Amino acid sequence: MTLRFVEQADQACADAASLVRALEGWRRIALAFLIGALSALSFAPFGLFPLLLISLAILVLLLDGATSGPHRVWRSALVGWAYGFGQFLVGLYWVAYAFLVDPSGHAWQIPFVAILLPGGLALFIAAACALAARFWWEGTSRIFVLTAAYTLAEWLRGHILTGFPWNLPGYGWAASLPILQSVSVFGVYGLTLLTILFGASLALLAERSPARLVPLALAVLFTGMWAGGAMRLSSTPSYVPGVRLRIVQPNVAQAEKYASALRGRHWQELIDLSRVQHGPPPTHIIWPEAAPPFLLERAPQALADIAAITADNTVLMTGAARAGFGKGGTPVVHNSFYVFAAHAHFLAVYDKFHLVPLGEYVPFQSTLRTLGIDRLVNQPGNFEGGDGPHTFSVPGAPAVAPLICYEVLFPAEVTAPQRPSWFVNVTDDSWFGPETSTGPYQHFLIARVRAIEEGIPIVRAANTGISAIIDPFGRVIAQMPADRVGILDGPLPSALAPPPFARLHHVLFWVMFLGCVGGSFAPRLIFSFRNPTTRSRIVSENLP
Repeated sequence: MTLRFVEQADQACADAASLVRALEGWRRIALAFLIGALSALSFAPFGLFPLLLISLAILVLLLDGATSGPHRVWRSALVGWAYGFGQFLVGLYWVAYAFLVDPSGHAWQIPFVAILLPGGLALFIAAACALAARFWWEGTSRIFVLTAAYTLAEWLRGHILTGFPWNLPGYGWAASLPILQSVSVFGVYGLTLLTILFGASLALLAERSPARLVPLALAVLFTGMWAGGAMRLSSTPSYVPGVRLRIVQPNVAQAEKYASALRGRHWQELIDLSRVQHGPPPTHIIWPEAAPPFLLERAPQALADIAAITADNTVLMTGAARAGFGKGGTPVVHNSFYVFAAHAHFLAVYDKFHLVPLGEYVPFQSTLRTLGIDRLVNQPGNFEGGDGPHTFSVPGAPAVAPLICYEVLFPAEVTAPQRPSWFVNVTDDSWFGPETSTGPYQHFLIARVRAIEEGIPIVRAANTGISAIIDPFGRVIAQMPADRVGILDGPLPSALAPPPFARLHHVLFWVMFLGCVGGSFAPRLIFSFRNPTTRSRIVSENLP
């Protein structure tokens, strides 16, 4: 009975695979778009990771059909673009909210952004599928080819034009903190590679051959990764003695933040929340990105208020805009991070170095401005980036490194040569939409993954949430939900000794990538040497 059931399941799987491979024209493209859209539900806050794995298996089957005939590269590129467009359209829909902050100036751009952003990002997946089609061959080889090409495309997406490594496939394990512990070894790009390989290999289940052992082996690998991660998470959190943090979450709507009639009220709310009596007084107060609704250096009364709240040897850290002059005396604005010691004694300032495309700078500026497209942050002067990560000494706590909003996205680019003992990530996710938007949850998960990679806790102060204290294992020690006004008091978790990723950065990932490239060609080379008559055909198939 059991054997018969297995045989029926095998046949059903093979029949379904044949149907997918046989799709042509708009039906093939429509299915690619649909599975791409469903795969976006694997990311936070949904965490439905099986959808990502299944979608990758179906993508392989669609490419099987696209590569069996003329124009295989172009047909495969179209399949990959449709898949990527569906995933990015659903996963990044919240970007449109940023254009509603100033609807009179930017709402008209939403239809263009809804097509151009996911459509542009989908070009990376299209290029990956086109490259894979160029070397497509039956059996396990095509699984490794697609994995190598797709992973390379995701790496490029994270680096070209300053990069946008949002919703990498490795983040599809949002629901499994034990699996995410693996990024402490090979980073999120390494987990991305293994995720693509695992999902794509599921297509081999439709084949009655020893190739079916590949997804089985990968399932065992991921089970081992989960078990290892669970063991890692069994440790008890430890904390830095004597440090009492206070995160202030003012929850100011972006459209109201700089309204002249409301600035005084917003500022007073920051001061009042910082002074709330709630247990032992804080030693370190943290405000979110651009918390002061004006330039601090031009507001002596604001500095006097800071002196009052820091009078008891308290340290204040806050994001704030900072005006200055660039080359030739041109006015510039920095998105900055200030550190004040007791009595508002100025300790340090840090300038954000990863600026947000269209938010703080405009790529292809002359072309886009001709079309009427300008940056979303309406500040006098142009934004100018800083010179990279910094680590600062602060009274009463270990050395700290600031990360402003977008900067937490970039693996291996968050630490200065002097390793910090904690990160302060200030952000304003009101740009990402209301509490029901998925953007803030995706951003929050990314911060947790950076903490795991580096073995360093992250204290996150977000204007509208999600504010939190995250330990070096990515565990949330304390959290304030989105769209709430209040304070979050808590301890500072201790940092770990640098894990492998913090010491080696992307070295292990590139070793894995080269192994995947080897897996792409080894089976066909072995086959060609065992079957000399097919050698010339294999060579001719891969000539330009």
